Amino acid sequence: MAVLSAWRAARVTPLGELNAPPRMTAVALRLAVQVVLVWSLWRGLYAQSGTAGLSRDQAVTYAVLAVLASRLRELDQYAGRDTVLQHMHFGTIVYWYLRPLPPQRYYALRAAGEQLYGLAWASTGYVICLAAGVVEPPASPAAAGVFLLSMLLGQWVLYYVMLVLDQLCFWTVRNTAAMLILLFAQNLLSGVYAPLWFFPGWFVTMSAFLPFQATLSVPLSLYVGRIPLADAAFQLSVQAAWVVALALFTRLLWRRAARRVISQGG
Repeated sequence: MAVLSAWRAARVTPLGELNAPPRMTAVALRLAVQVVLVWSLWRGLYAQSGTAGLSRDQAVTYAVLAVLASRLRELDQYAGRDTVLQHMHFGTIVYWYLRPLPPQRYYALRAAGEQLYGLAWASTGYVICLAAGVVEPPASPAAAGVFLLSMLLGQWVLYYVMLVLDQLCFWTVRNTAAMLILLFAQNLLSGVYAPLWFFPGWFVTMSAFLPFQATLSVPLSLYVGRIPLADAAFQLSVQAAWVVALALFTRLLWRRAARRVISQGG
């Protein structure tokens, strides 16, 4: 019974896309267009400007991988009306606390299903880009292994970051704009829009004290060789520390959030 409940929770959001073929076609088309545009943009930029310590192929590889990695959690939860923001708006968040499955476990299982579904998209895109020569392969098997471990930790950190953003909905009334601002900050500081090494020194120093770059910038920098393998152990330990710190913090927020839920809803 527990396994069946976990399976049902994990497939909530992926089913929304699997049962809508036009939506899957749109996702594939959008991902292909994004990869082509990013590939063209960064090749053009490196043809006109300096290399910032990396070759053109390394920069293009980073940018394309950032696009593919964005598919790991970029699912349309709004279509299923199962976001925390929607539940708080409609007052249905109370049902998360009436189910046999605790809300924090349901949230974790659903996020795991989303990431596994997104991994299928990202992996397929990576294989195609690698075969087409759009991205470079890892420099060595050791670099590939470190990248995979760092990517796992980065997605773990990202899960907790997104959880914190959702948990903020329990303390705010009209938070759509705040959520959009926070999501933009997450993408900017994690290196989705552009590698962090292009930003000023003060910006890079500030971001080092935040968890965002541990989600994506560190794994991709290890992949392209911006961070040497000699420094990988330190970077992995920082990612692991963020996982532990955010896990404890979100656990506290779950407890406090439960006190704010009443029988009439959010």
